[in-house]
Amino acid sequence: MNTPLAGAATAASRCDVLVIGGGPAGSTAAALLAERGFAVTLLEKARHPRFHIGESLLPANLPLLEKLGVAREVRAIGMEKWGAEFVSPWHDHTQTFEFADALDKSMPMAYQVRRAEFDEILIRNARRKQARVVEGCQVRHVDFLPGNAGARAQALHEDGTWETVESRFVLDASGRDTFLASRFKAKRRNPRHNSAAIYAHFSGAARNPGKAEGNITIYWFEHGWFWFIPLADGATSVGAVTWPYYMKTRQKRSLEQFLRDTIALCEPLSRRLHNARLVSAVEATGNFSYVCDHTHGGNYLLLGDAYTFIDPVFSSGVMLAMNSAFAAAEAVETCLRQPQQAAAALKKFDQTLRIGPREFSWFIYRVTNPTLRDMFMGPRNIFRVKEALLSVLAGDVYGRTPIRMPLLMFKGIYYLVSLRHIRRTLKAWRMRIHNIRAASDSGAPVH
Repeated sequence: MNTPLAGAATAASRCDVLVIGGGPAGSTAAALLAERGFAVTLLEKARHPRFHIGESLLPANLPLLEKLGVAREVRAIGMEKWGAEFVSPWHDHTQTFEFADALDKSMPMAYQVRRAEFDEILIRNARRKQARVVEGCQVRHVDFLPGNAGARAQALHEDGTWETVESRFVLDASGRDTFLASRFKAKRRNPRHNSAAIYAHFSGAARNPGKAEGNITIYWFEHGWFWFIPLADGATSVGAVTWPYYMKTRQKRSLEQFLRDTIALCEPLSRRLHNARLVSAVEATGNFSYVCDHTHGGNYLLLGDAYTFIDPVFSSGVMLAMNSAFAAAEAVETCLRQPQQAAAALKKFDQTLRIGPREFSWFIYRVTNPTLRDMFMGPRNIFRVKEALLSVLAGDVYGRTPIRMPLLMFKGIYYLVSLRHIRRTLKAWRMRIHNIRAASDSGAPVH
């Protein structure tokens, strides 16, 4: 049911900007636009705090937190993250990357955060900035008025009452719900990637000593890769991102047993969890990778995961979401206050939104390739390629740092090494094509 039944209790409101979703993208955009004097209504279907995966921030997040005025609050809940560690069963050593070694030395660290706490900080900040924030209220339907005259949304409150919200502009920050893209049939399975995830929180996991305690660890294994993210309260987030065919092997096992059996396939991770205790429900997510065929319309924008999601291997999700919100605030202000410049503003937004996914996707599509894996496990800084790689890992991909030429050199080295080992390369390519076939083809069960 998308609209209220006759006789149902209803209310009406007006605003300049309606934001659908109160995650990092929606809360950030609402705060920025409210600061600029716009009347903003943010509708979030859940109530904060609520569980969410994706706990690892990037150094490029920190300047955004400062601009929002929440850096101190995030610091209070965060575990310091100074680098990323990679562990491969095909190599006899562990490789650690320090963010301080990137091209831009001014962003040497980030945080690991419980998303329930982090997201609550952001949405409360939007309310402090005078955005109207309504939780427990789900947008069910949006009609866009002719001539870019605005929109009329129908939203259902958790007490059963309906609200009609009229707005001049709509921001879809609904995350993986992809509210507008699903209704416009604009969402597509990413043809170049496909994965699923199963994850939970543990207590008592073994951590690295000293300054490296908060580092994220990525473990490659036969069917994909694991994340190991230490949190400040002693819990550790552990998840496996796998190809759909592997999820099919779950069959009648519970999610918990399937996660435990999967962890057992990675001996170094199993050691770190030997004395650990499961402290959350085990959850799974399928259809992990998708993209929408456009980023905006005349009076709406798609932010963060409402536009695209590829893979969490480089912890880019929150940074991309928040950066899209900053770009959206600029575009919306121009569209509403200088409509004669709207076309240029929307074009700039489109270009900005595509930068991050494009820069990360090249690495994501190849992260399980043996050539790229060798380059990660034995990095060299010839032509400053290691520094440029670290800049990408830090999220510094929006043109603030001159990474273009070193990254081109890195990719050139990758292709030369791939040609040198052409038989291995062709075998890996064929295996990848097999692995990323659609979940419907593999019958992968999730929830």
